[in-house]
Formats: sequence, structure tokens, C-alpha cells
Amino acid sequence: MLELKNICFSAEGKQILKDISLVIEDAKFIVITGPNGGGKSTLAKIIAGIEKPDSGQILLDGEDITNRGITERARAGISFAFQQPVRFKGVTVKDLITLASGKDLSTAAACDYLSEVGLCAKDYIDREVNASLSGGELKRIEIASVMARKTKLTLFDEPEAGIDLWSFQNLINVFEKMHDEIQASILIISHQERILNIADQVVVISGGQISQTGTKEEVLPGLFGIETGCRFFQGGAE
Repeated sequence: MLELKNICFSAEGKQILKDISLVIEDAKFIVITGPNGGGKSTLAKIIAGIEKPDSGQILLDGEDITNRGITERARAGISFAFQQPVRFKGVTVKDLITLASGKDLSTAAACDYLSEVGLCAKDYIDREVNASLSGGELKRIEIASVMARKTKLTLFDEPEAGIDLWSFQNLINVFEKMHDEIQASILIISHQERILNIADQVVVISGGQISQTGTKEEVLPGLFGIETGCRFFQGGAE
């Protein structure tokens, strides 16, 4: 279980997050949504350890990890998939997936993960994770790596970004399979209605604060009427 207590964060003199408290139970599928600039991605980075809160506390299974760095949190079981995946010159796709799995992974096993995310394994397994890959390809390879890690909590920051040529339904299937097979918590930052519709819990963040949280049945009907200057569910917020 992950618990956030009274998290506050400021940058360049502006308060981004204001007293955020949230509990993410084990084996739950959580989607955080809301207008752009509301603090969603910042919150995900704070959970992953990329940013450090000004105040507040982060507990993982009752243990305080507030002051732990990215590596320590990764070892504790937290994975983070960037909105813009990182490129690694000199590292092959097989290397990346093998490193993520934490064990000596066979080529066949690594190829299975690539197939899960809609990539022809023989075309990608020996390629470098560099500028020769498109944003959409990198995104899928990153998701395959996260699947190989099988951590207790996985964070995705707008995973639908750049998935233009891949069936969006396949992305949904990947998340559902991860949730069912790994029995771990998944937290996704997204505006997409189809992702929101498979969530156990939806959290709405606006202006750096949680404005609503509940099941999709409780939250989604109200989102269509929110006057925030954003149009939800049409490829993201505007």
C-alpha cells in the first residue's frame, strides 16, 4: 500500500501541489486525471522519487520512503514510465528488457514482452534504444520493460502519447493483463475515457489539489460537466 500524507511541492516560486493526501491500496488500478497544469505529472514524479516534496510524507507498506531516491524506490518496488521515454545509446532492446527483469532473460522471453506490446520481436530485439526509434516505438519498448519488472507499484505518465500506429485497445489489454497477472497496483496519468473506464479508482486533480476521488461510476459522470477550460476524453485536455 502507498500512502501520501499532506504532500506539498513548489517550483520557481509557484505552489504546484497543495496538501495532497491519497491512499493507493494493493492490487488496485488507479487513474489520475484533470486539466493540464493541475499537478498530475508532478505528483507521479514525487511518488517515483524524481522530485522531492517540500513537506509531507510518503509511506510504502508502512515504511517512510519520503527521503529515498529513485534507485532506492525502484528497489523497493516502484516503477515509473516516462511520458517521453529515455533513449540509451549502446543499449539494445534485449539488454533493456533483461535489465528491467532483474534476471538472465532468454531472447525468447524478451521477445514475448515485445509481442505483448504489439512489436514484431525479430525487428526490434537487437536494435539500440536510440534516436533511430520513433517516440511510439520507444513508448512500447518502455511498457514492455515495465511489464518485465513486475513491481508492486507501476506509474505511467500519459502512456497513450505517441501510440498512433498501434491499436489503442491493445494498450488497454496490456494494462488489464498486467493488473490481472502481476496482482500489483497500477497508477496511470491519463485523460482517455477508455483508460478511465477500466480503473478501480479515479482521482481528479485540479489546481494542485484533489477535487474528487471515487469509483469510475461515482466520478466519471461529473467529469463531463466540469467547467475547467478543458475538454476531457478527446485525445487529452486542451
